[in-house]
Amino acid sequence: MTFEQHAFISYAHIDNQPLTPDQKGWVTQFHATLATMLSQRLGEKARIWRDDKLDGNDAFSDEILDQFAKTAMLVSVLSPRYLKSDWCTRELRAFLDAAAATGGVTVNNKSRLFKVVKTPVDSAALTLPEEAQRTLGYEFFERAGDDGELKELDPAFGEQARQQFLGKLSSLAWQMAKSLKLLAEAADVTAAAGKTGATIRDDAGKGAVYIASCGRDLHAVREQLATDLRRHGYEVLPVQQLPVTADGLSREVRTLLERASLSIHLIGQSAGPIPDGPDERSAVMLENDLAAACSRERGLRRVIWLPDGVRGERDEQQAFIDALQSDARLQFGADLLRGDVEALKHAAHAALQRVCRDAATKVQPADDGVQVVHLQMSEADRTAAVPLIKMLRARGVRVTIPVFVGDAAALRQANAQLTADCDVLLLFYGDGDEMWKFHQQNDLRKQAATLQRVRPRRDVLLLAPPQTPDKALIQALAEANTIDASSGFDDATLAPLWAVLAPGGGLP
Repeated sequence: MTFEQHAFISYAHIDNQPLTPDQKGWVTQFHATLATMLSQRLGEKARIWRDDKLDGNDAFSDEILDQFAKTAMLVSVLSPRYLKSDWCTRELRAFLDAAAATGGVTVNNKSRLFKVVKTPVDSAALTLPEEAQRTLGYEFFERAGDDGELKELDPAFGEQARQQFLGKLSSLAWQMAKSLKLLAEAADVTAAAGKTGATIRDDAGKGAVYIASCGRDLHAVREQLATDLRRHGYEVLPVQQLPVTADGLSREVRTLLERASLSIHLIGQSAGPIPDGPDERSAVMLENDLAAACSRERGLRRVIWLPDGVRGERDEQQAFIDALQSDARLQFGADLLRGDVEALKHAAHAALQRVCRDAATKVQPADDGVQVVHLQMSEADRTAAVPLIKMLRARGVRVTIPVFVGDAAALRQANAQLTADCDVLLLFYGDGDEMWKFHQQNDLRKQAATLQRVRPRRDVLLLAPPQTPDKALIQALAEANTIDASSGFDDATLAPLWAVLAPGGGLP
C-alpha cells in the first residue's frame, strides 16, 4: 500500500508549550528537526502530519481519524499528560487499528510505531495497548546527579542538551527511514504478486547483534552503539521491550540469543533494571548468564565492556564487576575489555568480522575417519617432539604441527585452521615459558567457544622437559586433561592419550 503521509506525530498540547515566550515549543522543534533529518535520509521531502492544536485542547476529530489509514508510521510523544489524555490514547489505538488493516503494525520485525519518551512515565501506570508497551522507546531525557534527578533534553537548556537532543533525533530518523524503505519494498512485492499480505525480508542485513540491558549511566552509550551497528547493516536486538519478570525475560532472551551472532554486554556503575523474581538479580546479570550458556551450547561470540575506572554504585554491582574480571564462568565466550566508546565500537566490529570468517571456514569432520592430533608447540620444541610424533603415526594417527615461517597474517590464519581441524590438541609444554603457555591456552579457549564441530575437540596439556617451577606445580596438582611426560615418552606415560584416541575415549 502507498501512504500519503510518512508519519503522524501524536502529542499532548501541554508538552508543546514554550518554556519562555520567546521560544518555540518542544514538539514544534522536534517536528521541524525530524522533518529535515528524515528528508535527508529519504532523499525526498518528508511528509509528517501534526495537529497544531491551536485551540489548546487535545481534541479527537474525524480529520485526525482519516489520517491514520493514509499514514505509514506514528510517533507518540509520551509524557504524564499524554497518558491522562483520552484523545491522545485514542489516537494511538486508532493508528494501531488502521495499521492492522494496512500491512500490519510491524514489518520484518520493525515496528511502525515509534515511542518518544519526552518525560518519564510510571510504567506501572501505563494503560497503553500491548503493542505500544512492548515497543522500545527513545528517551529524550537524562538522569542527572546521584539522586536520579530527571532532566529533559530541551535545546533551551544549553549546548549539551541541544547536542543530545539532535543525537537522539538522528537515531530516530535513521530507524524511521529504514522502516519506510521496508514498507515501500512490501508494497512493491504485493503489487508484483498481485495479492495482499506478502512477506518481505531485509536481505541486505548482515545478521543480528544482541545488545543486553544496561544501567542508566550507559543508556547513551548503548544507543550510540546500536545506531552504529544499524548503519552498518546489522539488526539490533531486542526490538521490543523485554518482559518485566525474571522467567519471562529468560525465555525471551534465550529466543533472541538464538538469532544473534554476537552479544554485547555493557557493565557500568548502575545495576540496571531488576526483573520480578525470587533472587532479585538485575537483568544485566541474568542476560550475561544466559549469553554465557548460549556460548557454551553453540559458540555464541560475546563482548563484555566496562568503562575505564568504573565502580559500582552499590555493593552488589561492584561485586559483579569484580567477579566478571576473575570468574571464567561469567566471562565464557567473551572478549573482556575496558576503554572508551570508540574502542567498544571497534571491538564489536572486529568480533563480527571474526564471526564471518568462522562461518566461512566452518570446521567439518575428517572424511576418511582418521584421527588428527595437532601438537601446539614452540618452534624450539620441534626436535624434542619427534619421538612423540613417530609413536602417534605408528598408531595410524595423522599428526600436524604449527607453521613457523611466513607472513604474519598468513601464519595466524594457517595455524588457526590447524588448531580447528584436529580431533585432539596436545599443548606441548616444553621449551615455551609460562607466558607462552598462558597465551596459548587463552587463545585456544576463545577458539573453542566458537568452534562448531560434529565431534568436539579434546584439549590435553602435555608436560615435557625442561622442568620448571610452573610445571612442578601442575604436576603436584595432578589436574585432569594433563599428561606428565617430563621423564620421556613411552606407552605407560602416554596411556591417557591412547585412551583419548580410543573410540568413545576420554581422559580418566
